[in-house]
Amino acid sequence: MDTILHPTPGNPIPGNPITGFFKGHRGVRLRYAVFKSDRPVSKGTVVLLHGRNESIEKYFETIRDLNARGLWVATYDFRGQGGSERLLKNVRKGHVYRFSDYVRDLEIFLEQIVLPDTRLPFFLLAHSTGGLIALSAAPRLANRIDRMVLMAPFVGLGGQKLSPTNIHRISTLATFTGFGRICLTSDEPLKPFDDNPLTSDQLRFERNNEIIRRFPHLALGPPTARWLYEAQKTMKRVSSARHLASITVPTVIVAPGKDPIVPYAYQEKLSQYFRAGQLVPVPGSRHEILQERDRFRAQALAAFDAFIPGGEPENENGATDAAPALTED
Repeated sequence: MDTILHPTPGNPIPGNPITGFFKGHRGVRLRYAVFKSDRPVSKGTVVLLHGRNESIEKYFETIRDLNARGLWVATYDFRGQGGSERLLKNVRKGHVYRFSDYVRDLEIFLEQIVLPDTRLPFFLLAHSTGGLIALSAAPRLANRIDRMVLMAPFVGLGGQKLSPTNIHRISTLATFTGFGRICLTSDEPLKPFDDNPLTSDQLRFERNNEIIRRFPHLALGPPTARWLYEAQKTMKRVSSARHLASITVPTVIVAPGKDPIVPYAYQEKLSQYFRAGQLVPVPGSRHEILQERDRFRAQALAAFDAFIPGGEPENENGATDAAPALTED
């Protein structure tokens, strides 16, 4: 029985993963899992990077879909969230000292877990903050990652009471006056489904909330001022023409069209200067496209399948088959 991962009745663990902890940058303890496909021939390994305030458990469904395609999945919880070591005494605060710490953790994960223990070729699938980490690391990933798919990468900030400019001013001031650990918003309990910015699929929304209700230690509260400062500084850097020109890993950006957290305009602008990148819009989808209704989620997976070699799911006879749907439209 796996005690590192935490299933719920509606969210079982896919297969029999290898689980454990590895030491990230500066010795921070990070939880990881490798999910092997049971297909006779491996088509490679997907390195899966989550968003802020997410955990491995939230992606069990997507991991199962990827395994059905003959792909292994290697994933981990970022420092300061999920089942990984928290960075502050108040474990609810989402904090990071430097955004480059996330990038170094990814490099260590590739060196210590992915390269020795999984199957070539390597692909990267990232959502939101994971997409920002991937973009930041991308110039150095050319010899290790064959292709990247970024779902709603966190390259702009929307849906907040304060404007991005005011958030930047306040978070910068707090960071450089010794108040980088404060949060600019209050810690709130689980929000209801109505008017949520993440997904229009109530079944998946409630499934994800059930994970947090049963295992509250996986949850995270609001980000600190330092986290916001570091994230916005990184957004500006990765969106520059110079940085984008330095990325040679072929990339697809799957951009939800109704995303209040990372508005579509930011993702569209990013793609204009990204020579190795291609934009795939998904009109109507909210931010968490892999947690969305089937009609939107299927479009995201179709973009993945078209871009990643051998992406189509297979049945037992080796023929392509569709992954089972959780909801009906």
